[in-house]
Amino acid sequence: MRSPLTILVATMTGTAEMVAQEVQQVLEAQGAAVELRMMDGLDAGIFAAGGFFLVCTSTYGFGNVPDNAQELIDSLESSRPDLSNVVYGVIALGDRTYGDTFCHGGTRFDKLLSSLGARRAGEMLQHDASSGELPEEVAPAWALAWVRQDDEPVGATDGPGAGEGPAQSSESDRARSE
Repeated sequence: MRSPLTILVATMTGTAEMVAQEVQQVLEAQGAAVELRMMDGLDAGIFAAGGFFLVCTSTYGFGNVPDNAQELIDSLESSRPDLSNVVYGVIALGDRTYGDTFCHGGTRFDKLLSSLGARRAGEMLQHDASSGELPEEVAPAWALAWVRQDDEPVGATDGPGAGEGPAQSSESDRARSE
């Protein structure tokens, strides 16, 4: 199991934080060292030492990242650091009823980190708030399979757990109505 793991959380209403906390508890129960960090005030320096990261983010408004993630996104886009020493995964929360912007917060992080040389392990979890399943129940099982991919070469996307768990979404676009 890859460890230590830093979970970076972007949220508007707290759902992504709740999901991240559930993931942290399950992984720690399996012996993983996990640090949960809200994205508030973070910049590209969070990735400077490299390592293993899990981005847990909602989508807000018309496909935007939550407000607490904007500084990190801006810093990554402006400084364009070499993230070749970073392995990451993404839990993206969204709502399919919003069509083109479904899970766009997570997709934005995925594309940006990849463009900077970071390597995604496995497939991104996309949780759909309109699916009837709670993200805090779906994400921990997905995360267990995701971290167990360490038997595969770093950055493999077709190893054990890749794509496991329903392709879904959550918190995200509910925030549009708040």
